[in-house]
Amino acid sequence: MFGRLGAPEIILILVVIILLFGAKKLPDMARSLGKSARILKSEAKAMKDEGSTPAPAGPPNTDEQPPAQRTIQAAPGDVTSSRPVTEPTDTTKR
Repeated sequence: MFGRLGAPEIILILVVIILLFGAKKLPDMARSLGKSARILKSEAKAMKDEGSTPAPAGPPNTDEQPPAQRTIQAAPGDVTSSRPVTEPTDTTKR
C-alpha cells in the first residue's frame, strides 16, 4: 500500500511542503539542513579520530590564560540588561 511513491505523489508532497512553509523559507531551510549535516559529519569524524589516537600522558598545561568574558543578553537587541559574565573554571586537581 505505502511501498511505492510515484511522480504524482512526490509532486503532491512538494506542493504541500511549499504551501506549509512558503517558497521564501525553503532555500534557508535547505541551507540550514546542509550546514547541520556537515557539522554532524565533522563531529562524528572528530570523535572517531579522537577515539583511535591515545591522549597525551603529560601534566596539564598550567600556563593557560583565563577565559575571556562573554556578554549574555536577555533578548536579541536588548542591551539594557546585558552584563559581562566570567565562565566558571574547574579548579579541582585530578
